Amino acid sequence: MPVQYILREWDFQGLNLKMAPPVFIPRPETEELVDWVLEEEAQRPCAAGTQGGPLILEVGCGSGAIALSLLSQLPQQSQVIAVDKEEAAICLTHENAQRLQLQDRIRIVPLDVTLGTLPRIFLGGGVLDTERWWTHLLPWGPMDLVVSNPPYVFHQDMEQLAPEICSYEDPAALDGGKEGMDVIIHILALVPQLLKGSGSVFLEVEPRHPGLVSSWLRSQPDLHLDLVAVRRDFCGRPRFLHIRRSGPQCGCPVGT
Repeated sequence: MPVQYILREWDFQGLNLKMAPPVFIPRPETEELVDWVLEEEAQRPCAAGTQGGPLILEVGCGSGAIALSLLSQLPQQSQVIAVDKEEAAICLTHENAQRLQLQDRIRIVPLDVTLGTLPRIFLGGGVLDTERWWTHLLPWGPMDLVVSNPPYVFHQDMEQLAPEICSYEDPAALDGGKEGMDVIIHILALVPQLLKGSGSVFLEVEPRHPGLVSSWLRSQPDLHLDLVAVRRDFCGRPRFLHIRRSGPQCGCPVGT
C-alpha cells in the first residue's frame, strides 16, 4: 500500500492534506504545475480584475491538492470551481477544504466532463439538481484559468505501472485512453465556452503529448486555442502545457 494511504495524510505545496484510497495521490511534479500557474498569474497585469482575484476551474480535483494550494497562495478574493466525477474525490476535497479553512472559497461539483449531464452541485453545503452541466457553470462567470492534471497514461502503458499504483489508486484517474488524450480532448473542447477572452489552460501531460496536443489544436481552429508554452519537469521531461484562448467566447460546447 502507498505510504500516503498508510499515513492517511501527505504534504503538498506546504499544505497537509488528508489522503484516502482510491483517490489519486498528488505527485511532486504537480507542485511544479501549481508553481507555473502562480508565476503566470503574478505576471498578468489584469489578474486581479474586478473581483480582486482569479476565478479558476479545476478539472479532476482528486484530493483537492491543486485547487487548495492555489487558493492558499492567491489573493483572498480568488475562487475555485473544482470538479471530479468520483464521489470519493468530491468528499475528500470537501474534507481537505474544511481542514484548511478554505471551504468558503471553493465550489466542489460532481461532474464527468466526458458526459453531457451533471447529477448535482454542492455549494455551501447545499445540493442543487441540474440538467446540462455546462449551463450551470456559466452563471459563475467566465473563468480566468482552467487547470488540470487529467488522466494521461497511454492505455497500453497502464500494465507497466507499479503494482501498488494499480492495486490501490483509481485507474480512471490514470488511464487516458489509447493515446492518453481522451480526457484532455474533452477539456479542450469545453474551455472555449467558459474562459475569458484571454483566459489560459494549464495542463499536466505525458511527455509525448505536447506534439499530439499541438497537432490536435491545429485541426480544431474553431476552438480558438493556441499552445503558447511547454515547460519541463524537474527530470527534464516536457510535462506541462500553457494553452491560451485567442478568439470569441462560444455559446455551447463543441459537439453538442
